[in-house]
Amino acid sequence: MIMTDQQRAAFTAGTGFGLDTMPCIDALGEAGSRFSHAYTPFPACVPARISLFTGRFPTAHRVRQNSAAGFAHHGDDLLDVLRGQGYRLHFAGKTHFHRGPADFDSWSGPYWHTSGPERTSEQEAFDRWLDELDHGVSTEATPFPLEQQLPYRIVSDALADQDRFADDDRPSFTFVSFPEPHNPYQVPEPYFSLFPPEEVPDRLVGPEVIDRLPPRYRWLHRLVEEKRPGFDAQWRRYRANYCGMLRLIDDQVERLLSGLRQRLTDPIVLFLSDHGDYVGEYGLQRKGAGMPEVLMRIPFQVSGPGIQPQTREEPVSLVDVLPTLCELVGAPIPAGVQGRSLAPLLTGQPAPPAEFGSIYAELGFGGVRYPESARPPLHFPYQGPTFDELNSVTQSGGERMVVRDGMKLIIGDDGSRRLLDLRADPAELENRYDDPAYAGTRVRLLEDLALWMLRVADDLPEAAYRPRAVAHNWRWAPDPGNTVQQGEVQ
Repeated sequence: MIMTDQQRAAFTAGTGFGLDTMPCIDALGEAGSRFSHAYTPFPACVPARISLFTGRFPTAHRVRQNSAAGFAHHGDDLLDVLRGQGYRLHFAGKTHFHRGPADFDSWSGPYWHTSGPERTSEQEAFDRWLDELDHGVSTEATPFPLEQQLPYRIVSDALADQDRFADDDRPSFTFVSFPEPHNPYQVPEPYFSLFPPEEVPDRLVGPEVIDRLPPRYRWLHRLVEEKRPGFDAQWRRYRANYCGMLRLIDDQVERLLSGLRQRLTDPIVLFLSDHGDYVGEYGLQRKGAGMPEVLMRIPFQVSGPGIQPQTREEPVSLVDVLPTLCELVGAPIPAGVQGRSLAPLLTGQPAPPAEFGSIYAELGFGGVRYPESARPPLHFPYQGPTFDELNSVTQSGGERMVVRDGMKLIIGDDGSRRLLDLRADPAELENRYDDPAYAGTRVRLLEDLALWMLRVADDLPEAAYRPRAVAHNWRWAPDPGNTVQQGEVQ
């Protein structure tokens, strides 16, 4: 399993982007099953990654901010399932989830966005340089060679870990987690010059639309502008660096897979990201405010033996990873899992529309939403250029989202309601909630949201009465005989 951090969907030539940023990943996607409408369950690292591992939405696993990984609530997770099936477990890269070194057979990390295990003076110097960028956009090529870049070091560690277990004939699961293309936005040559700023595709909209968006967006834009006046003037360089980072990652994925195929037989490769990045939309960088498609949609593809070459348009989520892998390795889906197995879809089987007609996601760490004018304590100072996009204003309160057939409904804890036509309005500026022409759509999405809210109610802890389980965890599939007992495999 290969995960990137903060990779926006549809930013490769194979998915319709105007630059060839990830040819290796595109080739993998072409040879396997690519999900064109994959979503994060929560647009922040830790909640999203714990959803991947547990198959549960943040409401159920209870982690709704990056500082809360240690509070994850779940039954058997991905590592428990794989360990129970006799797999050896390997990790290299960025963590930001609830497991640690003792849970793997090999562990190379942790890597963060500006540091990793420093084994040489050159690595120490590079990491100091990264830290001095203060998560900004570099206007010059990185003055360190490729070998110091974190993705290169992570791949080297991952391959070395495989060599240590060369005589171990157990099946293996390797999780490689890249900290990029998350900020800071920097790349060495030739990547820095590979996609010139003047050649990057235009953004949908810039800061001129910020007053047409909900308060979360305006607060974030104002905060960053106060700290880094004129920051949006760099948007083309930011976008060019981001594309260069994608190509650097792609080259390291190719290096990783080449090495793994010399060590493993016919691996199944799952490639995905935890959430997206504005990449300049709305005059914003990174992530942090609202639930726009640029943050919610993610790359998600599976390739390998038995995987049908296809592009699937059903909306899917990171919570679907655990039940899918359960079926691929022949394990029962654990109690408390809310995601749906995609295993039948990977072989080209049809997906029941009732089960795969919509998708749901969450935002907010709880409480009552702070007003736009608030200046509550943050984990970074209000003074100076340093900031973190995940702060107590833009992530306060709560929102819930459902998407169906190109329409999105977002309901906020403050009573706000937004209905967005993603096809007619890809920048998500026009609220159609009270538009009579969309009345039927509004009712349908409200019904969808109500059903999803029932679905994400937690079935844990297990007690005297056992909840009914169904095959593939397809709870809305139409077949009334589609039933198995918890703990059985069908």
